[in-house]
Amino acid sequence: MSMERLDCHYCKDTLLGKKYILKEDTQYCTKCYENLFANCCEVCSLPVGCNSKDLSYKDRHWHENCFKCGKCSRSLVDKTFAAKDDLMLCTECYSHEHSSKCNTCKKTVMPGSRKMEYKGNSWHETCFLCQRCQQPIGTKSFIPKDSNYFCVPCFEKQFAYQCCACKKAITTGGVTYHDKPWHRECFTCIGCKRQLAGQRFTSRENYPYCLDCFSNLYAKKCVGCTKPITSLAGAKYISFEERQWHSECFTCMQCSVSLVGRGFLTQRDDILCTDCGREK
Repeated sequence: MSMERLDCHYCKDTLLGKKYILKEDTQYCTKCYENLFANCCEVCSLPVGCNSKDLSYKDRHWHENCFKCGKCSRSLVDKTFAAKDDLMLCTECYSHEHSSKCNTCKKTVMPGSRKMEYKGNSWHETCFLCQRCQQPIGTKSFIPKDSNYFCVPCFEKQFAYQCCACKKAITTGGVTYHDKPWHRECFTCIGCKRQLAGQRFTSRENYPYCLDCFSNLYAKKCVGCTKPITSLAGAKYISFEERQWHSECFTCMQCSVSLVGRGFLTQRDDILCTDCGREK
């Protein structure tokens, strides 16, 4: 009974008593297998042979002894690493070279650690402190001033004006009236409470009024339509013997012709054009 031959598929050398590798049900001697199929190491350019562990990352391969940090040469086997410009780096070297530095302590902000970022600067969470109380600001609101940062309560205590209406701090968007600070929402008409910020208004005895309230309360009334006459909105009016008319209301009582710029006659309380006055 004859024995089946066991030869290398490529070089045909016998494999009896030798180490060999099966690939897709085909046997190869170790030398042929390495020449045909082994990956080349990125560092030493030698094949990663059968007796070596093939470490791979994104189609790149290394011997176990060659897989080291490109900066400090420490082994990266079974350790966290990062790739930068074809270099493999340990986390410490990567952080030192490429991670942001804390704006306060100047130390590296390690990847994955909690940090604060504002206008291109970074801080460790424990280093981002209020300038006044020296407590970490964390995720709370803050207000920058000059090159410092303040939590809202400290900023209000140290810098903010107090609204003369509600007595609370004004942090943004205030208005000034008679040299006094107001929140925009607190600066309202004394009559109807409508907000006056950005609107035309007037005052009486230092109290602010919208034009409507001021006209209704203090403006003289038109003899013709009995509505207020105010020059605040640019309206023109006629005054005669302590009586006032809107320009459009100053008309002949009899024929309704406009008397603006024309002669007129009076008959008791009536104002008449000269034609109607002569008829009477």
